[in-house]
Amino acid sequence: MNVAVNMDRNRPLLLRGREVAASLGISRAQAYKWMKNGTLPTVRISRAVRVPHGALMAWIDENTSPADRASCALMLRLETQR
Repeated sequence: MNVAVNMDRNRPLLLRGREVAASLGISRAQAYKWMKNGTLPTVRISRAVRVPHGALMAWIDENTSPADRASCALMLRLETQR
């Protein structure tokens, strides 16, 4: 299966529900619920529903208070270094 990859970070451009859940630190059920009800931005490819990585980062930014942005940026930086 070919997956579109962001060459800068060697990470998929489109995230599955479990990857979204891991990124946000929430349950898979919650991630799929947010994907279904439109809380998270999604794209549909045939029957597959995915969250674009860039859209998830923008969603996090839009839904994070200014005081929390610095700690969120640090957590994301640490995650990308794994």
